[in-house]
Amino acid sequence: MSLLEVRNARKQFGALVVTDGVSLTVEPGEIHALIGPNGAGKSCLIGEITGELELDGGEVHFGGGRIDRLPVHRRARAGLVRAYQVPQFFGSFTVRGNVRIAEIARTRSAWRMWSTGKELEDAATQCLRQTGLSALAERPSALLGHGEKRELELAMSFAAQPKLLLLDEPLAGLGPGDSERMVAQLAGLKGRYAMLLVEHDVAAVFSLADRISVLVAGRIIASGSAAEIRSDRAVRAAYLGEE
Repeated sequence: MSLLEVRNARKQFGALVVTDGVSLTVEPGEIHALIGPNGAGKSCLIGEITGELELDGGEVHFGGGRIDRLPVHRRARAGLVRAYQVPQFFGSFTVRGNVRIAEIARTRSAWRMWSTGKELEDAATQCLRQTGLSALAERPSALLGHGEKRELELAMSFAAQPKLLLLDEPLAGLGPGDSERMVAQLAGLKGRYAMLLVEHDVAAVFSLADRISVLVAGRIIASGSAAEIRSDRAVRAAYLGEE
């Protein structure tokens, strides 16, 4: 059984159709990349999966149940965790503080906000260790570099204990060194977390993805392995180019 199944998702704003009968699946432990030109509808599709955008038609199934009628917070608690193009966190809090807030949100225990209990600290420490941020744990988040902010949002995603990570352009704005570190981190998570990865860095996508779907003008025009996508004439014409 697929972990995520999107069936004929449709969304439009007035006369503009942003997703036009989109269907795709993500399997447990799989990295499924979604690529396509700007304006193809990729981020809108992520919003439809998380519930931030209401579908005009179609269905979303997750973990064996239909979720497209559930509010955003219930989908998140079911294990759908999104990381945004622009990292979302509290700049006045430390790195560790932001991860602790994500843990508190998951457990719904507001009284633990100021707790220094061992369970909460251990969870935060583990999430920071996974992303290499342990040495920056007490730094105010606003002072982080862009690549470090990306890593912090990833650490906060881990604190939410995701079943599926929805990663919206995690390499956007990163320099070569930060990009290499992020790709290495995502590669290290392969098999541990299922991921739906939206990304314009095609080289990174080809190195990471088990399966790739290509979205153009709101429609999936091809889906398959990196080799299949590279050799697809329609994909080359619409997105990759002949090179």
